[in-house]
Amino acid sequence: MRLIFSWIYWTCRSFIKVILRRITKLCELQRICYSTLSGADRSLQVEYSLQHSKRTAVRDMIRYMDELSRERRIRERITEALNYSVILVITCKKINPRIHVQFVKSFSRCLEHIWGYKQLMQEVCVLSRTPYDSENEEHEMKLLKLWNALMPDTPLQSRVSKQWQDIGFQGNDPKTDFRGMGMLGLENLLFFAQEYSTYANIVLTHSLHPTRGYTFAVLGINITNMAYHLLLDGTAKTHFFNISHRMPNIEAFHRFYCYLFFEFDKFWMKSKPQDMMDFNHIKQSFESEIRESLGHRDCILNIKNCVVETI
Repeated sequence: MRLIFSWIYWTCRSFIKVILRRITKLCELQRICYSTLSGADRSLQVEYSLQHSKRTAVRDMIRYMDELSRERRIRERITEALNYSVILVITCKKINPRIHVQFVKSFSRCLEHIWGYKQLMQEVCVLSRTPYDSENEEHEMKLLKLWNALMPDTPLQSRVSKQWQDIGFQGNDPKTDFRGMGMLGLENLLFFAQEYSTYANIVLTHSLHPTRGYTFAVLGINITNMAYHLLLDGTAKTHFFNISHRMPNIEAFHRFYCYLFFEFDKFWMKSKPQDMMDFNHIKQSFESEIRESLGHRDCILNIKNCVVETI
């Protein structure tokens, strides 16, 4: 039945759009921008409309914006990119910009959401593919900053040390644990420890629980992997489009990660695991809940709204 309705919709879509344009004197993009609240609902509908446009000019615009985002140049050329895209669309859709000033503003914000998100995916991918290099002074400095942020009263005795296990690394040298997510894993952990030190210390304390404890840093890298895939498969668009007035950026991704890390810790404690053998099952259940939340167009996952609980 679903397939039948889908077939009917796509068969009649072009005809319906023509009828609505004649009745409302507005194209589909205008109807979306005028009738839908800003944020995920509007930007997702605009994205869908653009993706399914048969206009050559619109498809050219999409290719142009996709190229800029792949090359990670959207931010530096945003004014030029928006001017080009908006002029192209209002020209081919025969929209008068002097009359439809609000459309131009609303449509521009949607373009920033859509291609800012695409560029963010590229930025996150680059970080995840950048291996931790112990010969790189910047990498080493960030690792030491992580230790100092989590263990400010305990000096690190040496670069390679069992002390790293106190904050949840598996061995004496943390670099081996970053193999899966590269520098993205370290950047996430460091942001959490520095920007949300209170929350990070709570989670670190929970990780040392005698019966429900876990490896803090390794879990953090697993959460990086989760955040990474939620971003790449598009599930996280609702959150990023709702929290970003303009273009989603890497800081927004770090904050998204911090929310997931803190909430997973609470979920883990409430699940009362017998041991780490329960990890995969609990992680899958948690991710399912997050995906369900992100499935709502009004979703915003804000760590500032998290409730601190004791155990």
